Amino acid sequence: MAGVAFCTAALIIVLSVFNGLGDLLRSLHSAFDPPLKIEAARGKSFLVDDALLQKIKAVEGVAVVTEVIQDYAYVRYRDADMVAILRGVSANFLDQKRLDNSIVQGNLQLMQGDSVPCAIIGTGVQQILTVDVEEAFYPLQVFYIKNITPGAALDPSRLYARQTVLPVGVFAIEQQFNDQYIVVPLSFMQELLQYGNKRTSLEIKVAASASVARTQSRLKEVLGASYHVLTNEEQHKDIYRILKMEKLFMFLALSLLILVGSINIFFSLMMLTIDKRKDISVLAAMGASEKTIRQIFLLEGALISFTGAAVGLLLGGAICWAQDQFGLVGMGLESSLVTSYPVKMQLSDFLITGAMLLITTAVIALYPAQKAAKTFSVEHL
Repeated sequence: MAGVAFCTAALIIVLSVFNGLGDLLRSLHSAFDPPLKIEAARGKSFLVDDALLQKIKAVEGVAVVTEVIQDYAYVRYRDADMVAILRGVSANFLDQKRLDNSIVQGNLQLMQGDSVPCAIIGTGVQQILTVDVEEAFYPLQVFYIKNITPGAALDPSRLYARQTVLPVGVFAIEQQFNDQYIVVPLSFMQELLQYGNKRTSLEIKVAASASVARTQSRLKEVLGASYHVLTNEEQHKDIYRILKMEKLFMFLALSLLILVGSINIFFSLMMLTIDKRKDISVLAAMGASEKTIRQIFLLEGALISFTGAAVGLLLGGAICWAQDQFGLVGMGLESSLVTSYPVKMQLSDFLITGAMLLITTAVIALYPAQKAAKTFSVEHL
């Protein structure tokens, strides 16, 4: 019972930790990436006109449509430089309010007046370039390599486009975003990349009362096969796929431990069959049937397994609750996003674990029960 209980508790705890990590990733990604993103099915960019925007805005559940141009660029600030990802966004990006709670220094704005473009940078970018957003004398210099026509005369000044943008704010979300991203106005990226009406994506804010899945389905019907409409999780499908695979393999590994505990039940029942030969003879003399003897041993195995499983499920649930409430086990890193391991209990994990124990117990206890029944037949004769 103790072996089954501890293995069951360990399985519930590990599955709950993976659930918590999944929720943590979703919260981080939703702070920077939209609930829905529209991309071209083929190619890097696509043309956006008023007709397309009106068609998307007319879809039920769509609250805000933000135009985006995103690409890599070479960035320099004073004597420091790096390659960063520039995300040019239209003015209504601020209406999506995704960065409102992530600004750690400076202001959240895309323009100063009507002519000065502003940049919002990640904390990692700030550290690499040693940017001081409080000092407005030094702008970021942004360089973008142009497409050169083969055979054209190579004039170094025409190999790249150069623009300047003023850093005014710093955001902190997660290292992947902090170390690479710079948010700038859409008009700045249009001029730098000479994109005109082309966009790399459209970011959709879903209305609070609407379902993301239903809105995605409606957008797919309206836009057709020429566009991909991706949810936040689909935008980072590789990360979530790896997380699910790790959870699956951990489930299988701990299931083997439960199987080992169940084998102990098997040998216990086999020893019980040998030890209770006289008791079986007494039951036979009193008129018990072969079916009754088989059921006694099946119930004995079920009692051991179910008691251990029940204790394990309760113990695992209690530990997960305590971890969620009090943070018993910390991450051990000062720079970690959360101080303790996140956990989230799901009913499906409890049901799957319980069902696995039911099946395992039935299979394990079947042979000792049959052995006891044969012993009964011999004793009865």
